Amino acid sequence: MTIPAYYAPEQAAHDPQSFMVLGQFRKAEEVPERAERLLTGGQAAGLDFLRPTDAGLGPAAAVHTPEYLRFLAEIHKRWSEIPGAGPEVIPNVHLDRSLGGYPTSPVGLASWHQADTACPIGPGTWEAVRWGASTAVAATDAVLEGAPAAYALCRPPGHHAYADQAGGFCFLNNTAIAAQRLRQHHARVAVLDVDVHHGNGTQGIFYGRDDVLTVSVHSDPRDYYPFVVGYAHERGVGAGLGYNRNIPLPKATADHAYLEALSDAIRQIQAFQPGALVLALGLDAYEGDPLKGMCLSTAGFEAIGAAVGEMALPMVVVQEGGYLCPELAGNLTSFLTGLLAALGERH
Repeated sequence: MTIPAYYAPEQAAHDPQSFMVLGQFRKAEEVPERAERLLTGGQAAGLDFLRPTDAGLGPAAAVHTPEYLRFLAEIHKRWSEIPGAGPEVIPNVHLDRSLGGYPTSPVGLASWHQADTACPIGPGTWEAVRWGASTAVAATDAVLEGAPAAYALCRPPGHHAYADQAGGFCFLNNTAIAAQRLRQHHARVAVLDVDVHHGNGTQGIFYGRDDVLTVSVHSDPRDYYPFVVGYAHERGVGAGLGYNRNIPLPKATADHAYLEALSDAIRQIQAFQPGALVLALGLDAYEGDPLKGMCLSTAGFEAIGAAVGEMALPMVVVQEGGYLCPELAGNLTSFLTGLLAALGERH
């Protein structure tokens, strides 16, 4: 069998040139070529990619604040009007947002709405992320219309984006957008994040809610991005207490230990009895990924696909991380092979 798949070529308009890490500007890891390789990997698994329609800003506005959306739409133009400004919006001021009022200058706005230096905003960023959100919406609507699963090739990724803040290569939280849209038709929705990085933005968006369960299996943030969030003791607040689960794992984690942790995550989701699932798919836990966060094999991704497919939940698969290495396309093919085989056994 196959499943609907979506990609918008406008997402290539986001072409970051650099980001600062460990005090140095380096070549960006999150580049348009990622999508080209992922398209190849999806097609090798039998997917035919459709172009999504423009969903407008409504789905994004359901999880992001109006001032943040305005910032993303306008900031590059305003930044470019500053004498001596660089070609990309990168904050050089990081302040406690609980102090003072909302800024008005472009530099102040960048410090308010960009959590780190890994999310530079260029001339094509807004166009790209708008279409990334539309891609997630198209896949979600396919599932709402009866598809057992659908794949959204979103690029740049989104799970580090909060309601009003970009960070970690991410601007609009496509995973959260999909989950919120599923909530229109399902009383309970679960998010399972298997990216090597903690889905901190997704956690933040739903942290006080009991209608969306968020579960993230990721590299231990004690020495890995996002460093300050993603710990096991973070369980939600208020009505959301008990509806957030983090499973941090050591950097050296390989297939066996990872799949044991994934089984634990799946049991928690099954106990929640959701009507639908959003899978935030990162391929960056691969042993050869340049971000060096875990040691999964290509075969391990097939096992992940099979495990989530066996949950038999309507599922939106939203692409998150996974960076340039020779096996990137093959890792997606492997995941989809496992997923489609599991789905085929049930349909």
